[in-house]
Amino acid sequence: DEDGIYYALDLGATVCRVLRIQLGGRGSKIINHKVEQHQIPQELASSTSEEFFDFISLTLQEFVEREENGINQVPDERKELGFTFSFPVRHLSISSGVLIKWTKGFAVEDVVGKDVSQCLEEAMSRNGLNMRVGALVNDTVGTLALGHYYDKDTVAAVIIGTGTNACYVERSDALIKSQGLLTNSGGMVVNMEWGNFWSAHLPKTSYDIALDDESSNRNEQVGFLKGFEKMISGMYLGEIARRVLHRIAEESDIFGESAYYLSVPFILRTPLMAAMHEDDSPDLREVRRIFEEQFQMPGISLKARMLVVRVCDIVTRRAARLTSAGIIGMLKKIGRDGISGVAGGRAKGKPKRSVVAIERGLYTNYSIFREYMNETITDILGEELAQHVVLRVVEDGSGIGAALLAAATYSSNR
Repeated sequence: DEDGIYYALDLGATVCRVLRIQLGGRGSKIINHKVEQHQIPQELASSTSEEFFDFISLTLQEFVEREENGINQVPDERKELGFTFSFPVRHLSISSGVLIKWTKGFAVEDVVGKDVSQCLEEAMSRNGLNMRVGALVNDTVGTLALGHYYDKDTVAAVIIGTGTNACYVERSDALIKSQGLLTNSGGMVVNMEWGNFWSAHLPKTSYDIALDDESSNRNEQVGFLKGFEKMISGMYLGEIARRVLHRIAEESDIFGESAYYLSVPFILRTPLMAAMHEDDSPDLREVRRIFEEQFQMPGISLKARMLVVRVCDIVTRRAARLTSAGIIGMLKKIGRDGISGVAGGRAKGKPKRSVVAIERGLYTNYSIFREYMNETITDILGEELAQHVVLRVVEDGSGIGAALLAAATYSSNR
């Protein structure tokens, strides 16, 4: 039912994205949207609170002025903003939250313990921008919102790119943390931070242990910090494959004697790993090209190139299968896996359709990863039940979803 123009600010690790969406009300959905991406200067990551929020508010102000140039607007009309802030926050309300700690290399002064929405609103006010934060979310929740906007059967969302996270809709009465907090729907969105999940049952190898030992975010007290993320996300898949290939180079002569660059951490980025994995030429010429250009290893044999593809396949298949297992775990938790009768996601004997919104490049751009994920859903649930689980790509969900939540909040309060 929402209509009008709404904005969003999506703050990431190295970029901030500003968005504008126009909604047409019942039936028309999103009429149009515009997105701009701006680099965050590196020095701002350790600047003062005022400098940091002034930068992003000025970026937003310039975008608003460009977009509204020549458009008839009500003078001084306050605009509604969705703020995607993907850092640890203790939510105070749908539109406010206190920063618990900075991550992703940020160390901006005087923000920890403060309401980040208030910090942004004060900066917007200083810079003459009449705008209010209507919703404070992270990228995963934004993706869930956009998925649900298009399909009411969307019950969960997964970000699977450089990093990873997931969220789902849970019954409020099933959450100890939310006891006493009433919701109109009886539901609550749970942000899982599933990258931190760890269990002794996960298939940990010597390569995972070595990677964790050498990571800056290692934590001996809780097992692997971001242990799940290190097994499934794009930040680490290429590095795991490199470690396997380096050990093979040390223990055999299949790569010859020019394998020095295989010892360089993170030299094999996941997009390069994917390109080699998906090389379908008879002589694996793409694998040969990447080894020549990236590792200065010309002329490796076809046998060695086939071994490289096999290693990429093993690493990718494990990651995709673990990701899908995590998705089924969420659906099982909320009774939407279709296995446990009426309480298990069945309506009048039929399983409920459950949609999981997915964003970022591993699923959208890496076809073999996507195939393995879909295959695993079927392996776990069986063909009949797997038909009722839909993995749906959502583009720009983190930003557009935040704007939609700001619109929904504004409309419900009018």
